[in-house]
Amino acid sequence: MRVSMISAALVAALVGYGSTIALVLAAAAAVGADSGQTASWVAAVCFSKAIGAALLSTWKKIPVLLAWSTPGAALIAASTGVDIHQAVGAFIFAGLLIALTAAIRPLNRAVNAIPTGVASGMLAGVLLPFTMAVALHAANEAALVLPLIAVFVVVRLINPLMAVLAALMAGLAMAFTYGGAPPPSTDVDWTLLTFVRPEFNPAVLLGLGVPLYLVTMASQNLPGFAVLRAHGYEPPVTEALGVTGILSSFFALFGAPTINMAAITAAICLGDDVHPDKSQRWKVGLAYAAVWSMLGLFGPVIVPAILAMPPEIIAVVAGLALIPPLIGALVSAFDVPATRFAAAATFAVTASGVAAFGIGAAFWGLLAGLLVHLLDHMKLR
Repeated sequence: MRVSMISAALVAALVGYGSTIALVLAAAAAVGADSGQTASWVAAVCFSKAIGAALLSTWKKIPVLLAWSTPGAALIAASTGVDIHQAVGAFIFAGLLIALTAAIRPLNRAVNAIPTGVASGMLAGVLLPFTMAVALHAANEAALVLPLIAVFVVVRLINPLMAVLAALMAGLAMAFTYGGAPPPSTDVDWTLLTFVRPEFNPAVLLGLGVPLYLVTMASQNLPGFAVLRAHGYEPPVTEALGVTGILSSFFALFGAPTINMAAITAAICLGDDVHPDKSQRWKVGLAYAAVWSMLGLFGPVIVPAILAMPPEIIAVVAGLALIPPLIGALVSAFDVPATRFAAAATFAVTASGVAAFGIGAAFWGLLAGLLVHLLDHMKLR
């Protein structure tokens, strides 16, 4: 295997891990996961991605790279009144829906019939509170937060992909120097996976499971397939949805949320600089899988170090990581004039955080947007 493949896979994995691990940990905290369950959550999703990338790349002989759902993690982190057992039930449900989308054509058509503006409005509404929190923390903890923002802005001018990772490294350095965080413990629990009993609560399945499925499909899988097409590969849509859906459902039993096609990090591994022979680039998927396996194995060391940081630093790094997805979601939501009002309704209801009958705001935002879109369509007819 060429050195360029290993280096590209290493960079892609570290960018994907470092830029969003704070958000993943915030999602675990939001559903009440304890330290063991949180470590298992991270390890399981790493192993899930490694197995899926290696399997699909070897099977289809094209570079298929997988990721955890950043918008999905934001959706989980925004949920209220959901415990870890109910969340795991929703993860299993979302994974099964992804797998069924590959097998059942009517379900595939129903998902594709949701207007892009409405789906993007829901995503933007989920992401907005996290990005707004950056300003709030900057006002309340200026000495701790403003340096992180400065690092993010400066590094972004040089290399946008490394900006969040640089902010995370700066946050770790500040936390363990004068931020009050205790030094990392040498007593490490190397238990990697912990079984989490699922609970299938209908309200949580609707309020978290369905939006998680839709966000993963619309904001992760579809762009991931588009990146493969842009680099001259025909994406294995059916196989990828089937594999990621089944793996998501299985590893959810150990706390992992859904996995999906990678987009931005995948682009790092698909260029001519990785391998001049396009037919040989599939091997980068094996290197990528090996790196994610190592990240999963060393999770018991990495995760406690990050969790030891002040919560303000974790929240700020997560908020900075979500700025690019928020921009993309807002642009997509209001791009088509015909669906702008429906997208605005979806965005407003979702961002409000309203919950009714135990069902979260993402579901109600999606429902509001679809109703407005239906009324607009009936008016045109």
